[in-house]
Amino acid sequence: MSPIGQTANALRTAKFMPYWLDDAKKPVAEPALQGDTECDLLVVGGGFCGLWAALQAKEAEPERSVMLIEACEIANGATGRPAAILSTSVMHGIDNTVRMFPDEVATLEQLGMDNMDGFEATIKRYKIDCDLEWGGELTVAVGSEELPQLLHEKALFDKYGHETQLLDREQLQQEISSPLFDGGLMIRKQSGTVHPGKLAWGLKRAVLELGVSLYENTPLLKTEKTVTGVDVNVLGGTIKSRKVLLCTNAFAAGHKKIRRKVVAIRDRIVVTEPLSDAQMAKVGWKSRCGIYDTRTQLNYMRLTADNRILFGGRLGYYFGDATDPEADKQAKPFEPLVENFFKTFPHLDGVKIDYAWSGPIGLTTRMAVHYQSYHDGDMVFAGGYSGFGVTATRFGARVGLDILDDKDTPERKLTFAKTQPGYVPGEPFRWLGFKITMYALDTMDAKGGWRKLWVKMVEKMGFPITMH
Repeated sequence: MSPIGQTANALRTAKFMPYWLDDAKKPVAEPALQGDTECDLLVVGGGFCGLWAALQAKEAEPERSVMLIEACEIANGATGRPAAILSTSVMHGIDNTVRMFPDEVATLEQLGMDNMDGFEATIKRYKIDCDLEWGGELTVAVGSEELPQLLHEKALFDKYGHETQLLDREQLQQEISSPLFDGGLMIRKQSGTVHPGKLAWGLKRAVLELGVSLYENTPLLKTEKTVTGVDVNVLGGTIKSRKVLLCTNAFAAGHKKIRRKVVAIRDRIVVTEPLSDAQMAKVGWKSRCGIYDTRTQLNYMRLTADNRILFGGRLGYYFGDATDPEADKQAKPFEPLVENFFKTFPHLDGVKIDYAWSGPIGLTTRMAVHYQSYHDGDMVFAGGYSGFGVTATRFGARVGLDILDDKDTPERKLTFAKTQPGYVPGEPFRWLGFKITMYALDTMDAKGGWRKLWVKMVEKMGFPITMH
């Protein structure tokens, strides 16, 4: 079968929704807020950042009245859509940490390791069943010309306290079989995969047990500074809160100025049907680690608990920062991703794609969490997670709470907590710039030329879109 026919056939019966959310055990949504109320702390956004914020705030001060509102349902946004490969990084990977905060790398890497310990302890403490597997994190070189990148990353990881293992082609093929992979860098400790939907639902149960007031299908409409704090108008009433933490990330809700720093781009994912034992034997994947490759338009992949392969990458952007475009609910945008899947795993010819979806990423020139203060500091935005958010949001939420409560903590003295990413032009320049950039990324490896110059220019503007 031709590659075009193979791709079309694989996508023929796909559901255009997140695999993680297609679960009969998904909890019933909490009722929407009806009427006026008040609280000490209002958390806006029921994704990972908001859930971690509500949980940590209530654990730290059980007597504090904490409320969480979500515009749709818990895990509806980016939280229910990632690959959920776990990494200790709290600043979008060690390369990005070196790029943005070169004098604080050691501190931030240690904070990331400590954060992962806290992440694991929370799951155990609240008995959250979320298919957690500590299989490791593997970066693979696609082509021998990318092997120096692995050596570069190994030197960085080793310098800052990580335990790594460099794999040559033969060793790597014993770990995972693909004709494209020429070498690998494995980190086995504090890395792995998780089911993000089950994790979010488990955190939802935990915050409810702690006494957090939770309202779903309660979108924020407007905020207003008052003498005692902030009035937040929602669809069903008004919430008077002393403090407000906005955990809205790519959706940029809460204040019109947030969008000047945060761009909602799309990241696409497909998930196969469950593999048979024979198919699993062809692929290998003994450690069940999460994997990233070194392509300019990188792909990442992992196994699910029922032995499906999740395969992601392929960035996109829609005019006006659209966070749920109809265009990404049909086969065409996913065809290039599926073609790459079969190039990566040609021995899985005939495997069907059961799920395909895209998710919003809060892209900034920093590519990691930052904070914006409004209403004399009584309202703080914590967001801009461009990846690694399943665990980094726990850290980001904790520091956001410290800023909101004006606590004198060591983290607040670090550069990331005191600075913001750069300004991003609005439409139509935003749309035009991303269209050209995405085309350049798609074709740069094969054609080079002006594409390399364009990508270098974009990176000088502050967007590290290749990261190497």
